[in-house]
Amino acid sequence: MRAGALEAALSPAVGGSLLRLALDGVDLLRRAPDGAGDPLAMASFPLVPYANRIADGRFAFDGQDYQLPRNFGDHPHSIHGFGWQATWTAKATAPASARLVHEHGGDAGWPWPYRAGQQVALTPSQLSMSLSMTNVGDGPMPAGLGFHPYFLADGATTLRFDARSLWLSTTDMLPARQVPADALGDWSRPAPVHGNSLIDNVYGGWTGIATVERGDGVRLTLSATGADWLHVYRPPDSADFCLEPVSHMPDAINRGGMATLAPGDTAHLAMTIAIDKIDQTLPKWDGIA
Repeated sequence: MRAGALEAALSPAVGGSLLRLALDGVDLLRRAPDGAGDPLAMASFPLVPYANRIADGRFAFDGQDYQLPRNFGDHPHSIHGFGWQATWTAKATAPASARLVHEHGGDAGWPWPYRAGQQVALTPSQLSMSLSMTNVGDGPMPAGLGFHPYFLADGATTLRFDARSLWLSTTDMLPARQVPADALGDWSRPAPVHGNSLIDNVYGGWTGIATVERGDGVRLTLSATGADWLHVYRPPDSADFCLEPVSHMPDAINRGGMATLAPGDTAHLAMTIAIDKIDQTLPKWDGIA
């Protein structure tokens, strides 16, 4: 897909993932290697029918106990739902847009049938992605959505966002205790995002906007609707980091914080990444004000 100087590519077969997002050939998100078949190597992937971790893959819902498969190597918890490891189908494509669909009929791993859709669109200055999930079964189902984009970070990259609270994590990365949002560092002012320690925490009461300013003079503004939570993930000394707009905190299904979707109802979450320049000495890109 292309709009002006902005280019993106999708891989429906690999989790309905985003392969790349680039402006004039400069990557704005982590680029997937050629021929990559692992969603974890992509620029972004969708989270459906739940986001992040469910402790030990176990939960109770509507009076029944469930055990999900552990779907992340030897990690003890089920993670990120099913859409990221499923094949999606491109139902409509155009030069600057696409619509992908993933249908789940219900099985032992997730007994509730659903239909998920992604609408992806480019303009010369932004990428928009919307995610939906419809309960096509005859009973209520737990429901969660999110996106998992990987932003690039060098030593000059800063991050800024506002939130109300932060959840500290256990050693196996489950929420342990709620504290003020600045307990591990103040992101309400632009702060360097590159570092040698692990960040894997969720922020509650997120305003829906996060700003990344890069050393090359580009500002990326992530905005989301349907996402009251922002999960920040930065591996130590990594060249990339994740800002995940999600509808619920990790393990929300065991903590009374996950929505229930009635038969025929649809949940929605949308993410936009807008691009502009903060260094006016840089050459002007088409479509960027």
